[in-house]
Amino acid sequence: MRYADWIAGGERVELDGHRLFVRQEGEGRPVTLLHGFPTSSHDWAWTVPSLVAAGCRVTSLDLLGFGHSDKPRGHRYSIHEQADLVEALWGRLGTGPTMLVAHDYGVSVAQELLARDPGRLTRTALLNGGLYGDLHRPVPVQRLLHSPLGPLFARLTDEKRFVAGLRGVLSRPVPDEVLHDMWTAADHQNGRLLAPRLLRYIDDRRVHFDRWSASLERYEGPLLFVWGPEDPVSGAHVLPRLRERRPEATFTVLPGVGHYPQVEASEETAEALSAFLTAP
Repeated sequence: MRYADWIAGGERVELDGHRLFVRQEGEGRPVTLLHGFPTSSHDWAWTVPSLVAAGCRVTSLDLLGFGHSDKPRGHRYSIHEQADLVEALWGRLGTGPTMLVAHDYGVSVAQELLARDPGRLTRTALLNGGLYGDLHRPVPVQRLLHSPLGPLFARLTDEKRFVAGLRGVLSRPVPDEVLHDMWTAADHQNGRLLAPRLLRYIDDRRVHFDRWSASLERYEGPLLFVWGPEDPVSGAHVLPRLRERRPEATFTVLPGVGHYPQVEASEETAEALSAFLTAP
């Protein structure tokens, strides 16, 4: 599904003074999908149909500062605020216990939600992300955007540079039109200028390392990791610790896949998530 069609199928919902883009599809077990940096909920466009067919009620949203959600300038973005907004959305929708799927930036939001109320999350699936801050390896573009030169570099970013950065974390081929849609989402309302502020999540991961590590390791619900080992940011080097700390979890490791399993290996990822989320 192209990005314009994805947007046409959702709505903007006001939560805590911000308007967030939200989609809901299907009937059955509730599941919420959280996307990563620097893209949007459209990353899940190839996953949602399989989850709906498997009997899930799927909620996806663009987090604050991303995609078609509000992108306030001068705002202090934080993982805690994003978790507040997810909880506010659940309250608006009347969502009680729910399953959760998260990727990249979204895994930190998921860890904060796990720290707050782990019993609410009946099943949790996590895709390539910085679950342990000390294992997170930002690529050069991220380090530059996170530096004092970040605002200047953000202003100089165009689609060509953005796509080159994405290709640096992908392993399997991704069609040009998909990468163009990723850029369209990121740059909506000049969103590229927010990258240095959004990247403060790297600092959040360091500050809250103990809290978020514990939330992952103490979670008692069923847990799935869908992982692209070729990811230079959060790839194969993360798996040994995950296997050590969560040996009872289910692991779906996708050979030859990089940072975006749901985009690079959409069928395999959708199959793994569908089976996990609908298990007895």
